[in-house]
Amino acid sequence: MEEEKKEQVMKKEYFYRGKSMDYLKGLDVRESAKYLTSRARRTIMRNFDVIEKFLKRCERKMLKGKKIRTHLRDIVIVPKMVGMVIEVYNGKSFEEIHLSPEMIGHRLGDFSITTVMVKHGGAGIGATKGSRAMKK
Repeated sequence: MEEEKKEQVMKKEYFYRGKSMDYLKGLDVRESAKYLTSRARRTIMRNFDVIEKFLKRCERKMLKGKKIRTHLRDIVIVPKMVGMVIEVYNGKSFEEIHLSPEMIGHRLGDFSITTVMVKHGGAGIGATKGSRAMKK
């Protein structure tokens, strides 16, 4: 009995703008765009064919058991993508992203940072007048 309670507590149903995730996942890409913010909606309506093509490719790769890797950082995350693990290219390497319901409406590139914090070290040998003598 305690195990059943734990499962119920751990399994939280997520709602996006008053609609359950099961309902949103069943919708077409263009139909699910109605529930997104205006900017994401306009982007999806302009590029719905690119997003649908990407989803089909993801489904094929998942069936084969391969990793989903992409350079498409500008794709808007739609409800059908929730639960997927996608590796997004950041200019140097692929970063693994676990898509969750909170990410709906954002872009893939928002979660794969391209720049790193620079921490400058000390000056190198020969960079200052005092270190010229060490050059030999």
